[in-house]
Amino acid sequence: MPSRIEPSARSIAAHVVERALREGAFAAAVLDAAVDRFPELDPRERALATELTYGALRTAPYLTERVARYALHGAKPLEGTVRAHLIVAAYQLLFLDRVPAFAAVSEAVRLVTAARGKRVGAFANAVLRRVAAESSEAQSDKRASLEQATRASVAAPLWASLVRSLGEPSASAFVAATAAPAVGLRVRVGANRDTWLARLGEHAPRATFAPGAVSPLAILMRGGGDPQKLPFVLGGDLAIHEEGAQAIALALGAKAGETVLDACAGRGNKTALLAELVGPTGSVDAVDQHPSKLTRLQTELARLRLAPRATYAVDWSVGSGDVPGAYDRVLVDAPCSGTGTIRRRPDLAARWDAAKLPELHELQVRILVAAAERAKPGGVIVYAVCSLLREEGEDVIAAALARAPWLSEAPFDAEVPFLSGATMYRLTPHEHGTDGFFLAALVRRA
Repeated sequence: MPSRIEPSARSIAAHVVERALREGAFAAAVLDAAVDRFPELDPRERALATELTYGALRTAPYLTERVARYALHGAKPLEGTVRAHLIVAAYQLLFLDRVPAFAAVSEAVRLVTAARGKRVGAFANAVLRRVAAESSEAQSDKRASLEQATRASVAAPLWASLVRSLGEPSASAFVAATAAPAVGLRVRVGANRDTWLARLGEHAPRATFAPGAVSPLAILMRGGGDPQKLPFVLGGDLAIHEEGAQAIALALGAKAGETVLDACAGRGNKTALLAELVGPTGSVDAVDQHPSKLTRLQTELARLRLAPRATYAVDWSVGSGDVPGAYDRVLVDAPCSGTGTIRRRPDLAARWDAAKLPELHELQVRILVAAAERAKPGGVIVYAVCSLLREEGEDVIAAALARAPWLSEAPFDAEVPFLSGATMYRLTPHEHGTDGFFLAALVRRA
């Protein structure tokens, strides 16, 4: 079981790291829940907890190897709580010069001792003192840069796929994009974003708010606690929606009065935005394989005073169920490997399983072709995945075009400046500040 959390940055970070490494838990969600338990926590401690959590997870394989050098029995003792505390402390010692070495070692030893007893605490003390000595100014030539450590922690098959997809310079920039992601908020279509920026700043002075760069509806929130507790979110005036995902919905180019199919709707963030774009004279149908997600979708849209025209529980890989045809536009935000979300789930970089890619690729092709058949002749289809890999991007489009000759590539039919003239595009954290996405535009020929 994870050890008890204390109201300190190091304790919180170790708790999140342990959960992420042991259970595959979503680091952002665990971190938010842990920080919310201590409303008295100083903003600087909150910021340090975030930095330690994401930094330690992003470089966990490198840090584990580093501390294992000084463990008498190799990496065997480096499990669970002990491993989490050691790699958080090692991250501080190796990469955060502003944190005194003695403080990092002392605090980690105290926390390990409290969790596992004096004997294990003594072990942690011996290991971390060796790491601290290695990271001292006298031996600074032995210290790897954070970028090098991050690169060394990416699974080799994932690195090969990233280089194939992006080229080595962009792949390096992607894995080095270490800034913790902001929370994306979305104003309603037609609302004045500047007005909302001012209102949010007055209501939550401990948070910072900035306009998004790729979505004209996006506001980026950092700090300030749980955004779901903002009265404007609770009241339905704002939605929590990652900025890149907003851009995906906008890329469909939905217009007032049109009929739209959200073919992989999930919990409904994009469905809600599409419903706002088509307005009361248009309609949006939502499809997902999981009925539970459609139930949550309806709840979310009701909170925003919206409603889909219809919802359908359909597995596109085996058929289209009762979904009607002749949609003006179809959005296919397909299930994927999630490599574009590594900033939010940095442990994915080390746990990458290349063996799943062929199966995912085939699933994506089948979903895209089946959903695209629901578009009317001349209808627009946008395919998107939160992955940057060619296997889930260009290769899927090529396979779909070969399988469905009635589909053609087409320029994006949307008033989104960065998409002008493009038929395919990638959003990346190092270039756009968003999660990583691949998106492509198609049209169904008569």
